[in-house]
Amino acid sequence: MENNDAKPTCSVVIPVYNSQQSLPSLVQRLHTTLPALCSDYEILLVNDDSRDESWRVITELCASSPRVIGINLMRNFGQHNALLCGIRQARYELILTMDDDLQHPPEEAHKLFAKLAEGYDVVYGAPAAEKHGFWRDLSSRLIKRVLHKLMGINSAATVSAFRLFRAELAQAFSDYQGSFVSIDVLLSWGTTRFASVIVNHQEREYGKSNYSFRKLMSHALTLVTGFSNAPLRIASITGFIFTAFGVGVLLYVLISYIVRGGSLPGFPFLASIISIFSGVQLFALGIFGEYLGRMFSRTLNKPVYTIREVLKVEPLTENQENPSREQ
Repeated sequence: MENNDAKPTCSVVIPVYNSQQSLPSLVQRLHTTLPALCSDYEILLVNDDSRDESWRVITELCASSPRVIGINLMRNFGQHNALLCGIRQARYELILTMDDDLQHPPEEAHKLFAKLAEGYDVVYGAPAAEKHGFWRDLSSRLIKRVLHKLMGINSAATVSAFRLFRAELAQAFSDYQGSFVSIDVLLSWGTTRFASVIVNHQEREYGKSNYSFRKLMSHALTLVTGFSNAPLRIASITGFIFTAFGVGVLLYVLISYIVRGGSLPGFPFLASIISIFSGVQLFALGIFGEYLGRMFSRTLNKPVYTIREVLKVEPLTENQENPSREQ
């Protein structure tokens, strides 16, 4: 007989967007896999304003098991915002996050649990080979390099949405209210004990990814300007370099005037210098504008997420047969 007392409890948080076809299979596979890993568990499905019948499917899954909890957001806030919502609703010792498209096989979760037991606080399931497509894979690698710089840890290169971490890490960002969220950066505020394991990464069975190359590039830019002052340093260094260049041009003009006894001809040369300096100024202003925009967004106090409804089935009794709804 298994000793469940030695096993941790676990909350599985899954952001859901247009995944009505994959959810039943995903939840069923989790029900099969988790009992061997956890003494108790819950599955939180956070519906990020899906356009298909995902919420109806979530409602049915909640009705079929008291371990499944449905959270319906009032509008689309984004994957990481939905994750943050689920993390703050989670009740158990460990939190497992994964995508809703079956590319993260639940059967691989045991590798994350085993690695976390070695004393780490966060473990990523890094795919041996990503199967998103060329542009998606390229942009994903770029974002991981950005995260590597922001998080300051070597394992940031293996960041994945398939992650397991200790629930107490959520205390590090319990008061975070910024409208832009990166769970991986927020986790790095609470610990440096990160690790990763290689897991299988399956082909997407249903639909297509909601992340385009443009969206991922925008995500990378927001990561940099939202959690780092590196662009401001780049603007400062660039300004210093071109100031030195301008001083060099001025010295060249003065020396030529003294040696040759006349001014330098060449309107194209002058126009090129003006264009270069104007471009640098606009580049720096653009960076400052990005930061001012972030600051302005913070002053608006926009919510990280808003919950329309929480759906949970309590253990059945003689007087309780229907799901309870919390507003």
